[in-house]
Amino acid sequence: MKIWNATIHTMTDRGVIENGYVCIEDGKITAVESGRPTELAPEDIDAAGSLQLPGFIDAHTHLGIIENGIAFEGDDCNEATDPFTPHLRVIDGVNPLDRCFQEAREAGVTTVMTSPGSANTCGGAMAILKTAGRMVDRMCIGTGMKFALGENPKSVYNDRDETPITRMATAAIIREGLAKAQRYQQELDFAESDPDEHMPDYDAKSEALLPLLERDVKAHFHCHRADDICTAIRIAKEFNLDYVIVHGTEGYEIADILAEEPEEYQILLRKYLKARRSATAASRRCRTSACKTPRSYRKTACRSPCALTIQSSPSSTFPPLLRSPSRAVCPVRMRFVPSLPALLRFSALPIGWAALLPVWMPTSSCTTATRWIFSVTRGWYSSTETQS
Repeated sequence: MKIWNATIHTMTDRGVIENGYVCIEDGKITAVESGRPTELAPEDIDAAGSLQLPGFIDAHTHLGIIENGIAFEGDDCNEATDPFTPHLRVIDGVNPLDRCFQEAREAGVTTVMTSPGSANTCGGAMAILKTAGRMVDRMCIGTGMKFALGENPKSVYNDRDETPITRMATAAIIREGLAKAQRYQQELDFAESDPDEHMPDYDAKSEALLPLLERDVKAHFHCHRADDICTAIRIAKEFNLDYVIVHGTEGYEIADILAEEPEEYQILLRKYLKARRSATAASRRCRTSACKTPRSYRKTACRSPCALTIQSSPSSTFPPLLRSPSRAVCPVRMRFVPSLPALLRFSALPIGWAALLPVWMPTSSCTTATRWIFSVTRGWYSSTETQS
């Protein structure tokens, strides 16, 4: 099949191809060329000059775990009965038939990281999902581990006079859980190497953290304040974690400090103006009133993308931090910040997010051998037609 007569944003060094076409065979792109195809078949699609884009990726959502139009019965976001729950899996709470997945697809969002909430210091295993499907197991292509610092755990447990009610306790609980998992791994290794030793008692929480300690998955730290960002980096260094900073609202306050960190500790995800439930909001809503960013941060929420991007590469319109999976600076709402270059704002959605998830090449650009996951739309950031 071919999609022709399209303005193709490849998100690669080829840039934008005017009046181009894409060939697809067996679900993969086999050619991206300019001009009109020499042969056309009845199933080929005339894009009529529309934009053709890689599928948008949103690396921090609660899609399907807080269902639209349903109250308590459909809200499975926070298990706020235990502040440390790494053994919980978001896929056990996601409803793939919730309408938010359809809304995301219609907005061009084809891949999301859906996550437990931030009530707990560790909320559980996240899931990287395709937004098309009816069984979450078949939609899932990866995972991560959710941690939270700052206001959220404090406010949830302070209301009940339970720990943690301070930032010190929040960090201590995370450290304790990670240290137990390290010891659990050591006991497993010792028992496997010595047949006379007994295996340790099964520990579901420690077991769930082992892939994190092996750096097979990323630790996603929810934090807004600059000191909380520093705490996340401190914990990640202590346990050699591959990590992402989620929100990072006050990152502009420490942009120069972050720039001094070694490359492996420069993974930043600045998601400000966060939508409530649906990734659809990435293309439909930008009002502060629609966001869950803490009220005290809302006036400064847009400063971090500019400050951190300039700090990382003041002269480039497409900073190296966006191009490298190990040094990712990716605000999902970049397009609402007019002081940033248009290419940088636009490319953040497919390319920037992919740097933070193990979906780097397969879904984030229009190139040969990549999967066919993209949008065809008739307006800049509008969504009148989507093919995915």
